[in-house]
Amino acid sequence: MTENGAGQIAVIFLSQRNDRDTEGYGRAAADMVRLAREQPGFLGLDSTRGVDGIGITISYWADESAARAWRDHPDHVRIRQSGRDLWYDSYSVTVAGVNRRYDWQRDGSGRSRG
Repeated sequence: MTENGAGQIAVIFLSQRNDRDTEGYGRAAADMVRLAREQPGFLGLDSTRGVDGIGITISYWADESAARAWRDHPDHVRIRQSGRDLWYDSYSVTVAGVNRRYDWQRDGSGRSRG
């Protein structure tokens, strides 16, 4: 991964979960994270979900071909269909190029770093 993120692809998955099959969803979500981490070109993942069921997952890929390969992976295709059939009321996917990325974090002493 380049230090500033330039040239990467971000796949932004915004979803509205329902209450159906929460155990199955949890297993599938863990499987998808594990599988994504094994894919060539995978660079990282950020994910959060609110109590209202709205979630955002952003996966980062080295380039467009790596992101497309993930989209087309047979296990991902199968789980995506399960999401449509069971777990999501709606979702949207946005694919974007990353121009720049930086991080900031407060250290344990309360001072800034980064």
